[in-house]
Amino acid sequence: MSVLPSNFETLKRRAKQSIMPLLTPHLLKLRLNTYAPYIGAGIKIDHISLDQGLCVVSMELTTLNKNIVGTQFGGSLYSMVDPFYMLMLMHQLGSNYVVWDKSSHIDFIAPGNSKVTARMKIPSTEVITIQELAKDGEAVFREYQVDIVDDQQKLIATVTKTLYIRLRKYSKSKEQASRIETPHTE
Repeated sequence: MSVLPSNFETLKRRAKQSIMPLLTPHLLKLRLNTYAPYIGAGIKIDHISLDQGLCVVSMELTTLNKNIVGTQFGGSLYSMVDPFYMLMLMHQLGSNYVVWDKSSHIDFIAPGNSKVTARMKIPSTEVITIQELAKDGEAVFREYQVDIVDDQQKLIATVTKTLYIRLRKYSKSKEQASRIETPHTE
């Protein structure tokens, strides 16, 4: 006979949620800023708030991210925005939803000759829209666009991302798990 209650996993999860939310934003920013591909490319997370659906990322022009003609390398420009819409939606929608990147497209507008910045935002109304569209179990595809600008606010590139979202119980990807604490809804 176990001395632990039968709902020990639920108790453990709730205890962790009470303690970790104070640390999660800081630790997430630290982890992303020490992620090897981001260090190599010179990408820095300036601000991240998963609860507010906001992320600001920048990248200085360095010898490590210059292309053959001395401007920002296109792969690094894309990398600086790649995971953030998925991260923000996974957090805001919670564990009852599966979120995947479906497709991406980058338009290079002008050469990046200096520091570049991208600001990604998901309004709270978008989360409500997704929940409404997904409530019947259908796959939801949402498109997000982010501009990458230089320090003079000149447009350098535009990235368009399409995300797949579905209620977990209807998804073939039921086992998808986040390494970040997300709100749990019963």
